[in-house]
Amino acid sequence: MEIKQSNETKISKKITIDDVAEALGVSKTTVSRAISGKGRIGIETKERVLEYIKEHNYKPNVIAKGLAQSRTYNIGIVMPEDYNLIDLPFFQACLMGVCNMASGMDYDVLISVVSENDISQLERIIANNKVDGVILTRTFVKDIAVEYLKEKKIPFVTVGSTTDDEVIQVDNNHLEACKELTSLLLMLGMKRIALIGGKDTHIVTKNRLQGYLDAYESKDLPVNNELIYMNSYNRTLIEKSVEDIIQREVDCIICMDDMICEYVLRKLKKEQIAVPKDIKVASFYNSALLEHNRPSITSLQFDILKLGSRACKTLIDCIEGREIKKKQLLEYEIVLKESTK
Repeated sequence: MEIKQSNETKISKKITIDDVAEALGVSKTTVSRAISGKGRIGIETKERVLEYIKEHNYKPNVIAKGLAQSRTYNIGIVMPEDYNLIDLPFFQACLMGVCNMASGMDYDVLISVVSENDISQLERIIANNKVDGVILTRTFVKDIAVEYLKEKKIPFVTVGSTTDDEVIQVDNNHLEACKELTSLLLMLGMKRIALIGGKDTHIVTKNRLQGYLDAYESKDLPVNNELIYMNSYNRTLIEKSVEDIIQREVDCIICMDDMICEYVLRKLKKEQIAVPKDIKVASFYNSALLEHNRPSITSLQFDILKLGSRACKTLIDCIEGREIKKKQLLEYEIVLKESTK
């Protein structure tokens, strides 16, 4: 009995670079050069190879492709060592966005962890040629990771802004978002607005602060610096800031992020201060942490999955020599809820 092989089976059979070379009567080197676009090869031969691999749905092995192009097809994503459990959803969503985009563009992702003053893990993966480019997920005023990657001439993108205009940046538009939310609260009649912020070595903290200050300036209102509480980055410091704020009889407390807001709300509840009746509360960053709070919290909404995805695509476009924008700022949404009524 004769067994015929179906067309479906023929199409699904994987072919190798050796198969391509044998079918066309050329060397494996010639096939590699046609795929990579590098090295001396005639135009007709190149077109013949490319047409054949397109017709037969040939996909080069990533390792072989990488060797042909002197690439790893890996990108590195650098996570900060000092993030806590409350920060975790942000970094998880950002990482998921990066991984989804990388997979769709035939890249894999390596993760390394650094601190503000120790980038040894990053240095190791660069020294060992493990990646073609890097995404930094946190930026600092004095950023040794940025300086290192510039020195090594490694393509990289920051998730977050930096003061270095040479750096490719993808960020949420924190400055304009914080300015708009603060301006809106001022328009609603809240003049004495306290601000509680985190570490001022983080660029995002400085941008959020500037947005707050710009809102007062745009309304020709004086800023009371005694109502600005920076470097309140743990529960003890935040609660101490709230205690002082209570004594100053403010209209509203703006928290720079969801973690600060969570601790502020707990402290106000402990002191039997009702929100929004006695004091109003808003956050410059929303997350699942605040979703089930009662009253619901006025906040800024950002798409973190999109942030990671955009950063990854920008990096790969840079690696592959496509045109990119130096700085991209993503949109935001102001969500007015019960806490500022």
